[in-house]
Amino acid sequence: MSDPVNLNKFRKAKAKVEKEQTAKENRAKFGRTKAEKQRDKARKDKLSRLAEGHRLKDAPEQEG
Repeated sequence: MSDPVNLNKFRKAKAKVEKEQTAKENRAKFGRTKAEKQRDKARKDKLSRLAEGHRLKDAPEQEG
């Protein structure tokens, strides 16, 4: 006869593998690396500074 198999361990191992697979899929679908987040923040800051630099300091007064 063969050795008895602990079904509880088998079920837990299977659930762990499925959970890891789901996590991997979610990382690929939703995750961004730290470098990507920093790059996007730097771009946003640069565009903000550029727009702020082109803003008029005082609005011209209208005569009339």
